[in-house]
Amino acid sequence: MINEEFIPKWIAWELTGRCNLDCVHCRSSSNVDAAAGDWTLDEAKGLIDEIAEYSKPVMVLSGGEPLMRPDLFEIAQYGTDKDLRMCIATNGTLINDEICEKMKETNIRMVSLSLDGSTPQTHDDFRQEEGCFEGVLRGADFLNKHEIPFLINSSFTKRNQSDIPAVYKLAKKMGATAWYMFMIVPTGRGEEMMSELIPKEDYDELLAWHFDTEYEETEMLMRPTCAPQYYRVQQQRAKELGIDFERRALKFGTGGGKGCIAGQSICMIDRFGEVQPCSYFPESAGNVKKQSFKSIWEDSKLMNDMRDFDSYTGRCGECEYLNICGGCRARADAVHHDYMAEEPFCDYVPIRTKRRQAAEASSP
Repeated sequence: MINEEFIPKWIAWELTGRCNLDCVHCRSSSNVDAAAGDWTLDEAKGLIDEIAEYSKPVMVLSGGEPLMRPDLFEIAQYGTDKDLRMCIATNGTLINDEICEKMKETNIRMVSLSLDGSTPQTHDDFRQEEGCFEGVLRGADFLNKHEIPFLINSSFTKRNQSDIPAVYKLAKKMGATAWYMFMIVPTGRGEEMMSELIPKEDYDELLAWHFDTEYEETEMLMRPTCAPQYYRVQQQRAKELGIDFERRALKFGTGGGKGCIAGQSICMIDRFGEVQPCSYFPESAGNVKKQSFKSIWEDSKLMNDMRDFDSYTGRCGECEYLNICGGCRARADAVHHDYMAEEPFCDYVPIRTKRRQAAEASSP
């Protein structure tokens, strides 16, 4: 029997690899010519049956661009009928009145939109398609018109790092329920952007800004994503300012006040059935077309490694903030080729590490 702490609460499900865009940082390397994947409608319904019998997670229908799949809303309705909380992750450019009506009919609980810049120049540069910025603003207008809640995901590298405060303000102006500040993990086409990743020396400054802004924010929920260091910075910053800080809960919680939750309360199922610890972790724990989701989640070595905090190595393994941060396992895998290694974009030196280094320096 698995520890209740590790029941899946949020599953991203890649229904297609096809996408109308060709974004520079896409984790799944999607475009209009990509392999769509081979989920038949019957297979999709079968997976929903299996998952619904095991737990009741939030199911995020993703891609690629999920709105390019003709039977998307039939799948969504089937999940809703099984008491799963169905959501859609889209780039926003294909949303219209008809799509919104289908979202309402199938009880889509939340829609996530992608916004990577506060201007057309910045956003469209990421998305590799002119007009995407206007497209996502138009998509948000349709969602507001139909009173469908949405959140905004924003991905950042050096090329748009200075735009972070302006993107936050625009997300709020658009009427987003929440804003997620994504620190890109170099997977998929993101591997080609390794030199553009925000340097680790800047992480704590950006996360401190996020804390200060979140502390003052009263309307829109905020979360940094793929930046588990935030939970360390949050404690340090609150202590430094002498304040009590209790985060408001998101509508769909996934892991409480903790950083990396890959393989602990979340996972990703790709378009070929491979189960991964998170959307940015390309290694598979097993394939749901060959074995049950339950057996993969409970018994696979990869998933259990994610939960074995005592086996984390490097500075993460010695860190006093391990249980609230954990370091990004996907980023450790991408940079060190070892998912149990230390978080490569964290500058913090744990107390145990300092003591060990001092002892090593003083020994003859």
